Amino acid sequence: MVYEVYLRSFADSNGDGIGDIGGLRARLPYLRDLGVDALWITPWYPSPMADGGYDVRDYCDIDPCFGTLADADALIAEAHELGLRLIIDLVPNHTSEQHPWFTAALAAGPGAPERDRYFFRDGRAGGAEPPNDWISAFGGSAWSRCSGPDGEPEQWYLHTFAPQQPDLDWADPGVQADFDAILRFWLDRGVDGLRVDAAPAMAKTPGLPDAGHAPGALFESTSWVDNPHWDVEAVHDVLRRWRAIGDEYDGERIFVTEAVVNGPERLSRYVRPDEMHTTFNFDYLRSAWDAGSLRTVIDATLTALAPVGAPATWVLSSHDETRHVTRFGRADTAAATMGFDVAAGSADLALGLRRARAATLLTLALPGGAYLYQGEELGLPEVEDLPEDALQDPTWERSGHAARGRDGCRVPLPWSGQKPPFGFTAEGVRPWLPQPGDWAGLTVEVQQRDPDSALSLYRSALRLRRSLAALHEAPLTWLRSEPEVLAFARGRSFTCVANLGARPVALPVAGRVVLTSGPCPGHLPPDTAAWVVAGDPPDDLPHGVPAPVQRTAGSLGG
Repeated sequence: MVYEVYLRSFADSNGDGIGDIGGLRARLPYLRDLGVDALWITPWYPSPMADGGYDVRDYCDIDPCFGTLADADALIAEAHELGLRLIIDLVPNHTSEQHPWFTAALAAGPGAPERDRYFFRDGRAGGAEPPNDWISAFGGSAWSRCSGPDGEPEQWYLHTFAPQQPDLDWADPGVQADFDAILRFWLDRGVDGLRVDAAPAMAKTPGLPDAGHAPGALFESTSWVDNPHWDVEAVHDVLRRWRAIGDEYDGERIFVTEAVVNGPERLSRYVRPDEMHTTFNFDYLRSAWDAGSLRTVIDATLTALAPVGAPATWVLSSHDETRHVTRFGRADTAAATMGFDVAAGSADLALGLRRARAATLLTLALPGGAYLYQGEELGLPEVEDLPEDALQDPTWERSGHAARGRDGCRVPLPWSGQKPPFGFTAEGVRPWLPQPGDWAGLTVEVQQRDPDSALSLYRSALRLRRSLAALHEAPLTWLRSEPEVLAFARGRSFTCVANLGARPVALPVAGRVVLTSGPCPGHLPPDTAAWVVAGDPPDDLPHGVPAPVQRTAGSLGG
């Protein structure tokens, strides 16, 4: 289990309202006790923060708002002492517009070798229109025009994301060599792995042909086929190069890709034996709360990954997506395209939390690894009423204020107390994003005393997950069930049952219920999941796990 730390919103140690490395160091025992194995930290590099740190000015330093390189070294050492591994974010598709490489390219002018690191092109229609029809993930054109020293417009440059994030040209040998050095810089400091941001964007079709995007098209990369600026085959040459570097180091160094592509088969290409180790599973994250949809994604994922021998990963929320407590409480429970969640109508948060708890047990019972986004273990909902003047996600402006973007899932965590800032920062300090005043019942302080809380459920599930051998070794076998029930075995000793339907169902015949996502009075209620083990359960049942209950014979819906 990997825990995603969105550093700005995790914990603040110096009272400036922004989460930092010191805050994370102080909370490492919390993460150890939660039961996670590793941390993934979002970008901590020097950055103007035009896109939350994903616009990097220097890949070999720490932004002063987060701390220093010495703080990072101390964090790595302390995490290792607690048995936690540490993965950092690598942002290789683009830099900040303030990176020295880009400022030098602007200053050098058209035709200069400094511009070879990026995509500078002449415009069409005499230079007045973009070089092609490519679109940005944040809305609008993927091209912006720069000006010369005299202020006159000249070439255009490519940015798959915000204009402040110019794309690097990975065909350039200088880019390749510099990133080799960046990887070694961090691996030499002891990080256990890197998460590769926006990996499919790193290669472009030579000649930069039109993609055929319709006016106003969204960045729906899960439906694209043979797109010239996304999931181009040459990206795998870069990934193989990096894997070879990682394999030079003693111990296990892991590479994880963010690859939002068209289906599990395309995704599996990123985790071939000589490429990355694992990759995020966005089809699972964005699936509706529907048994048929989820089973289809699970089956397709396991089938596609089997030939390449890579483990699956499962994730329910992230810093880019609407928190699933809110999503599962809506009429439409599927996730929208990143940053463009414009779902109408309010969410039933009680229903969403019930489903989210069931989804937790379902997810943690699947073969492979899982990612937990900070605050997920507290059952936090999306903050949908942030004041407009507080919004910082570039999606808000790029969409013409049509989509509020991702700030709602990035609100700082509530640790303790009865009112904001809930222990996130010093009393009286305003966090960088405002917290809801009604989060007092969701703090870590409150939930760790409540055996029925979301936090207690996660702690129980993660401890059981470690202790049950079947969840480490055995393959998944589906069991006969009603259409709205997901029931599967892991070997002969473990069964997971999740009822996504509207009426209660009977529990499996043999075994003992060791964990349920909610009250389970004889039958499994709607939107509830259960873990059942054959024979005697582990002797060291974690705090919050109900005493084993022997169930009578029956079937899942007959």
